[in-house]
This record gives sequence, C-alpha cells and structure tokens, in this order.
Amino acid sequence: MTELVVGTRKGLFVLEGEPGGRFEVTARAFAGETVEHALRDARTDRVLASVTSPFYGPKIWYTDEPAGEWEQASGIALPEGGEAALERIWVIVAGEADGTLYAGGDPGVLFESRDGGASWELNRGLWEHPSREHWQPGGGGLCLHSIATWPGDPDRLAVGISAAGVWLTEDRGVTWRKGNEGLVAGYVPEDAPPEEIGLCVHRLHRAATRPERLFMQFHGGVYRSDDAGETWTDIADGLPSDFGFPLALDPADPDSAYVIPLTADTTASPPTAACACTRRATPAPAGRRAETGCRRNMPT
Repeated sequence: MTELVVGTRKGLFVLEGEPGGRFEVTARAFAGETVEHALRDARTDRVLASVTSPFYGPKIWYTDEPAGEWEQASGIALPEGGEAALERIWVIVAGEADGTLYAGGDPGVLFESRDGGASWELNRGLWEHPSREHWQPGGGGLCLHSIATWPGDPDRLAVGISAAGVWLTEDRGVTWRKGNEGLVAGYVPEDAPPEEIGLCVHRLHRAATRPERLFMQFHGGVYRSDDAGETWTDIADGLPSDFGFPLALDPADPDSAYVIPLTADTTASPPTAACACTRRATPAPAGRRAETGCRRNMPT
C-alpha cells in the first residue's frame, strides 16, 4: 500500500492505493485552509503540515494519526519588536540527526526542531546575517524553499532562497556563507552593485549518492555544482527554455536531473519536458523561448 500526503489550498488530503491503480482518500484535515507543505517523517511515522491561516498566519501542526487530533507546534514565530512578518512556511525537511527537522519560509527564514516537530527554534545565524538588509524578494516573497541536508553529517546544510541565492553552513547553522560563484543573473543590469543582485534560485537538490553534487533550477539556467555548492556550472544547453520551476533527481543516478522548462506557448500544447543531465541535455520538441525579462523583484 502506498500513501500520499497532499497539501492543497483546500486543506490536507491523505490518500492510499497501489501504484497504477485507484487511490482513496483516507483522511482530511484543515478544510478550507492552505496547506503549503506536508510530509510523514519515516523515522517516527509522525505527519507534519505547514498551514497558512488567513487569521493566525503560518503554523506547523503535527499528529501521529492524520484522521485524529492535530497539535500545533511551538516556536514558529519571528522575534518580537521587529518590522518583518512571518508570511509562510514553504518546506519541511527531515534532518540527519535523530528527531531533527528543518522548516524554511518567508522572509528567508530557517527553523530547526530537535524533538520531532513539536517545538521549533529560529536559526539566528541566518536571520541575523549582516547581508540580510540587501536581500531581494522575488514575486512570491523572500522564500527559503529548498533545504539540502548532507547524508550522514548533521552539521552541513545548503539552502536556496529566492532571491538571495545559495547559503552554506558546516557548523549546523551557527555561521553561513554564500555559495553563488558561477551563477549569472542575466535579468539585472550589468552595472548593478553585487550586494544588490537578487539571485533567483527556484529549486535546489542534492544527489543522494554523491552529496558533493547539487543541481539547481535558476531564474535563467539549470546549474550543477560538484563542490558542495561553492561553485556552479550552467548545464542548460539543449533545453528549449532556461526558465522553469520543477526539478527532480534520480535517487540512484547522481549524473541526472529532470526539469520542466517553461516555454512561451503553454496553452496550445502539453507542457514541455526535458532531461538536463550532467554531460548532456535531451531537448524536448522545439518551442519558442520564454520572454522572461526579469528584474530583481519580479516573480521567481
């Protein structure tokens, strides 16, 4: 039996069925509310959901039985007295240490839980980084949407923020440094000050069997890093567009990544699919390139 935990704008749905067959809804929760992300932690069997209420804002909830009672996690909040507001929690990811989870959200924030998601703490190293005042939001906000753990090493993380680029830590988030060398933001003027360039990372994933390799869908390219995110190489040659959002990896093949680029004509034909691999790109049927014309604050 396969289970799917699905977050939608109309709540959370849990479905069960067999691949290729019919799936049945076995549980629902948060009817009428937006569930940004949901997952079942395979280590504890606990289900967690990020829910954005129009009245109470973003919260994380957890349960051991999706059809039963849910509990609200504590600590999902920004420090009091500031001007910034917590807009959304976009992603929840299991960490490498027992009981550890990470949650990323807007405005470019990272939370950590060490008790399976019941309580959370803001990562101060990233929140108080001296460069934060120069970070630029994308059209969807200042979103920390990608969290790449390092298999077997709980101290190493890479996160992707739209539009503040890639950030790396090797001390479990006490200190952070940029990992953006090689990224080309073709949507900003050439004379833009480096600290004001918004680096629109759309998605970031780490190869499971080769953790020093990362793949990225960027706003204007598909990139690969072979040194854990320190430097990047554009591998988008052959794709019908350098703009897109989805990115998925083959867990057994560190040499391949799959993207769905956005082409200009998205209504007359099915979406264009392509495989952007380490050394080659398999183009989909020819299509006109999208006219992105992105500025620093345009949508990611």
